[in-house]
Amino acid sequence: MQVIKRDGRLVEFNKERIIKAITLAMAQTQGGVDVELANKVANTVEKQLEDKNQVTVYEIQDLIEKKLMTTSRKEVAQSYITYRYNRDVARKSKTKEIFLDIIGAKANDITRENANMNADTPAGMMMKFASETTKPFVDDFLFSEEARKAVKEGYIHVHDKDYYPTKSLTCLQHPLDKILQNGFKAGHGASRPAKRIETASILGCISMETVQNEMHGGQAIPAFDYYLAPYVKMTFNEEIKKLEELTGEDLSKFYDYDVEDYIKKDVKDLKGEKRYLQFAINNTVSRVHQSMEAFIHNMNTIHSRGGNQVVFSSINYGTDTSAEGRCVIREILLSTERGVGNNETPIFPIQIWKKKRGVNYLPEDKNYDLYKLACRVTAKRFFPNFINLDATFNYHEKWDEKDPQRFKYECATMGCRTRVFENRHGEKTSIGRGNLSFTTLDLPKLAIESAYEAQEKTGCKFELGRGSEEFMTASYKKAVKKIFLSKLEEYAGVAARQLYDRYKFQSTAIAKQFPLLMAGMWEGSEKLSPNDVVEPVLKQGTLGIGFIGLAECLTALTGKHHAESEDSQKLGIEIITELRDIVKEFADRYDLNYSVLATPAEGLSGRFTKLDRKQYGTILGVTDRDYYTNSNHVPVWYKCTAEHKAKIEAPYHDLARGGHIFYIELDGDATHNPETIEGVVDLMDKYNMGYGSVNHTRSRCMACGFENADANLDRCPVCGSTDIDTIQRITGYLVGTTSRWNNGKLSELRDRVNHITGDSGIKGAQ
Repeated sequence: MQVIKRDGRLVEFNKERIIKAITLAMAQTQGGVDVELANKVANTVEKQLEDKNQVTVYEIQDLIEKKLMTTSRKEVAQSYITYRYNRDVARKSKTKEIFLDIIGAKANDITRENANMNADTPAGMMMKFASETTKPFVDDFLFSEEARKAVKEGYIHVHDKDYYPTKSLTCLQHPLDKILQNGFKAGHGASRPAKRIETASILGCISMETVQNEMHGGQAIPAFDYYLAPYVKMTFNEEIKKLEELTGEDLSKFYDYDVEDYIKKDVKDLKGEKRYLQFAINNTVSRVHQSMEAFIHNMNTIHSRGGNQVVFSSINYGTDTSAEGRCVIREILLSTERGVGNNETPIFPIQIWKKKRGVNYLPEDKNYDLYKLACRVTAKRFFPNFINLDATFNYHEKWDEKDPQRFKYECATMGCRTRVFENRHGEKTSIGRGNLSFTTLDLPKLAIESAYEAQEKTGCKFELGRGSEEFMTASYKKAVKKIFLSKLEEYAGVAARQLYDRYKFQSTAIAKQFPLLMAGMWEGSEKLSPNDVVEPVLKQGTLGIGFIGLAECLTALTGKHHAESEDSQKLGIEIITELRDIVKEFADRYDLNYSVLATPAEGLSGRFTKLDRKQYGTILGVTDRDYYTNSNHVPVWYKCTAEHKAKIEAPYHDLARGGHIFYIELDGDATHNPETIEGVVDLMDKYNMGYGSVNHTRSRCMACGFENADANLDRCPVCGSTDIDTIQRITGYLVGTTSRWNNGKLSELRDRVNHITGDSGIKGAQ
């Protein structure tokens, strides 16, 4: 006989549970415990149910109450009713506490799980209510027993678990040209194809805002400059036709004129057709600039996901060398530099410069001037970040500088770091593809467990943590490594199988559940009818197995992290190489695009640490902080040169092809030294890194606009206002207020140290 639990799970009938419940109720009465009577009641209940295959826990409890009422111990029945009620209340109390925190806008790790979401607004509260009630449903009904146990015990973390039942996917690199050329239908209206830059800009916003409601992760445009360039030319032609109407002259020879560069110039000394031509160029540039301003403004103000979050948006650009593409690049950069609203730093879109030798990196390259501008803008506004198309793993053999469609073969990234490029089921490209879902491994937990097991096995006993390496014997080192790699294989397998289960669940969705995404935006989806299941096209996406806390993992295993020990670095590379190989085995087994992801931990940064500290106590260099170090990064508190950090982190970029990022923390005001930004890109080029960024601080007086790099600015030195906005980077994106950060990330922020640039070879270092 099976018992249907309150959460819907089926378990075997167990008479001992009835006896235990009755004796607990008896213990609360004056008559005390009567084991013989408890057994008699349990036997009677079991006999009454013997003809049933299934029974609910509520039916069992009702029978127990009725039987107790027929005995001489009626007070036990009353006690059992009270016990039953209290157990129900206890089960609900956790949910109640969570809901009261949401209602009271209490700042904690639940309401501050995602710094891009304001959980204090009505829409934000509604999303949190939904999120917190959905997660237990996933645990009980959608996870396998293996996955449920691994999640509960803190070996793995399933990202975006609250979106699991929706079957939604994580992210997408938008093939924006499809929408711009063909238009699209969303909601109750349809958009016509674009004919000018203003329309193209707005359609780019609408594309990301609409699809954001169909997915749970980021939205990106992989070739922003290429996609918008044709509409610069259309806008120019429109300006020429306006001049024809104004002057009555035939200027048709300037239709589709080969403009050398869209640069504004004074027309007062120009005559005739030259004057008309420059006037059209000037007006075109103005309209492009206004369109870029509008694009940035929309991406920072329109709350599309549940009416609560702005789109987690990214744009990639930098390699279009046409005059029109250069115009788009220049004006998006200048608009970003100027800022939005009252000249504030725009948080979105995350902008990514596609660095490419022969295109925009060397002084002789066509877009080198725009690269210099990009570095200047980054020094003030944090963006753009930089993706290195020259990295060996970002290379595409079909890329040809003479091919006007070469952007199809350029790797693009999400601002957070997610990378989609290799493909088992089609062209190697980023366009029209994205991540399906990802799950992260707790490396420090595996390391701590392995260390204790190795101590028991070898008899080499010592206190784990920093400085413990002197106590480790050769036999211990051999044993701990073997045990750890075995655990890594075990739990990477758990994560891979859980991701496959989720993939199969996602595959049961039908196309019309994602009306824009599956109407041609996702690769191959244009072949689907509205009622077709999406499984045939989902294989274009990726499944990410992430990891967190490599630094703490190595400290538990060796006594030092990878930035302070060559042996630890060697082991770290071996660990992630092994993880890559395990992941490849599952990719072959399931014929899916599995990849290793250097997890961009936000809410997770503190969650794993809390669980491990509770279980193992405080371990120096491992569980002694409120967070684990992000993926394979050098710990934020470790002082070193920028170049040393680059050397340590670089090898992991090739191993973690599901996504990675390199950060440098700068000291001082970077606006006075944009060459330092170039120096960071040089490090990426030198050490074959794929994606990188620069962290610094911009504090701004909201009253008068004064800005500086003082992270502790609390009063404006110009006007005296205390209304100060300080921009910080939380993972891959910016946040204008740390009030939405969870405790783990706040603790990490306090520990961050600047990286020394003086002797690191960075260009322009002070």
